Amino acid sequence: MVTYAERPWTASYDVGLPTSLEFPEIPLHQLLKDTRNRVPHNTALITPANLPLIGRISRSITYEELDRAADALAAALVDLGLRKSDRVAIVMPNSVAFVISFYAILKAGGVVAATNPTYPADKMAHQINDCDAEFVLTMTLFYGLVKRIQPQTKVKTVIVANIKEYLPGLAKFLFTIAKEKKEGHYLQDLEPGDHWFQELLGRFDGKRPNVAVKPDDLAIFQYTGGTTGVAKAAMSKHRALVANMLQTEGFLDLFDTPAEDEIFLGAIPFFHVYGLIVVVSTAVYRGCKIVLVPNPRDIDDVLGNVETFRTTLFPGVPALYNAINNHPAVQSGEVDLSSLHLCLSGSAPLPEATKKEFERLSGGSVREGFGMSEAPTATHVNPIYKENRPGSIGLPLPEMDMRIVSLEDGETDVAVGEVGELVMAGPNLMVGYHGMIEETQNALREKDGKRWLYTGDIARMDEDGYFYIVDRKKDMALIGGYNVYPASVENAIADHSAVLEVGVAGIPHPERAGQEALKAWIVCKPGRDLDQDELIAFLGEKLAPYEIPRRIAIIDELPKTDIGKTLRRELVQMDAEND
Repeated sequence: MVTYAERPWTASYDVGLPTSLEFPEIPLHQLLKDTRNRVPHNTALITPANLPLIGRISRSITYEELDRAADALAAALVDLGLRKSDRVAIVMPNSVAFVISFYAILKAGGVVAATNPTYPADKMAHQINDCDAEFVLTMTLFYGLVKRIQPQTKVKTVIVANIKEYLPGLAKFLFTIAKEKKEGHYLQDLEPGDHWFQELLGRFDGKRPNVAVKPDDLAIFQYTGGTTGVAKAAMSKHRALVANMLQTEGFLDLFDTPAEDEIFLGAIPFFHVYGLIVVVSTAVYRGCKIVLVPNPRDIDDVLGNVETFRTTLFPGVPALYNAINNHPAVQSGEVDLSSLHLCLSGSAPLPEATKKEFERLSGGSVREGFGMSEAPTATHVNPIYKENRPGSIGLPLPEMDMRIVSLEDGETDVAVGEVGELVMAGPNLMVGYHGMIEETQNALREKDGKRWLYTGDIARMDEDGYFYIVDRKKDMALIGGYNVYPASVENAIADHSAVLEVGVAGIPHPERAGQEALKAWIVCKPGRDLDQDELIAFLGEKLAPYEIPRRIAIIDELPKTDIGKTLRRELVQMDAEND
């Protein structure tokens, strides 16, 4: 009988993927320095702009320019009073300034706490205050919001960039005269004590900080998506980020394409570790290009960048792949997606129909994976060449240990093929949650000399080491005495030709006190209607009677986290408010 301790998944690895790895004893930003020394003139970051009558143009910076700018900003931060282990908030979209800021903070010995720049004031204030940041790096567009919440925080210094600073020349000129004031990017002056990003880069150009940063120093605070409540800050060391990047990067070495020819589509938000590790850190390590996409909801812009720059690697989320699938220009064949040879899908379950349609339209390969802010991102992925099993999150990355434990006692390993809670151990795990001792103790537990992360996900493993996420423990519904997993119901509904997106959750039964009922919230494809009786009949061929939602709502949009996970608790709350 196969056991988890045997790591059966390694036998299913693609040929050439190592089963064990050695991790260098370096801080994460050393990888940028090494790449600058190796390929200084390679393009690192591409900032596109789409101009009327002209089309898409761009401006690039090299790895030498990127590292030099990060050195300068790091020296500036230290000069302004940043101390080792101080937290620094980044409030920016995907941009050159974001990447410079990320590496500069690490070089200065600081801890990066990136936040979604589109957050409402109270949510942004909570995260900046929770992490004790005294510095904020932001854009002119968000300066007013940052200053408004500053009195609620410990922030003393704000450093401000403008999105136009790295635009190509003509686009920068047109932006200045036509959009800067109109769209809220213009700032005549900063308040006393604040600084212009570019002024600091110029003043400290050629300098670097004298700070000794070690692998065991903290590198990031990553706030979880908050799908089950208040977001928590998962703290990770430099060594965990270096390890996770190398665990992920090994899959790209299986391709014949030289690293310098690979072009990442940088659409996943960099304020989340998915973007920071799988896109930024991996591209920097390999010396690849990143095409920067500040707003992934602008599907026209996403598609234009894929086609113009012939991007080859596309880390995305199911909602983004689904939106591309249903875009008229993609459906008509007007947009050429053929440059995409590998697409990675994470953050939420990938419906099989979405995967197949994207692969049909692009000719590329979509591989579903899995990860967590606590790990700090990737832990599983499907093989590139070997079998890609439908519904599976794939195989654990090299140097990962996995178990499925009993939902009753949280300790006993269940038999292979049976359902339980997914727990994992490896070199990439977080230190814990900032300021949350009890939550940390619940999530990280010692056994057999290893530190195990309890994920809160219900999962199973098959005989070949492929893992399958059944659902979140907290999302499991009890319907008529049966355990029902909303994710499985969502997958069945997503197979209907009229369904664009769907969320399913248990709600208080309106007629039976103390019991639950199942409800589905559905977003229809453009121009399509959905007959509820017909849908229930359709599901009768896929689900058990108690798994079929009898309460169905058609809505315009599902509430989601920053990286595309459906917020089921918000659906339940919305239902309660509508009663």
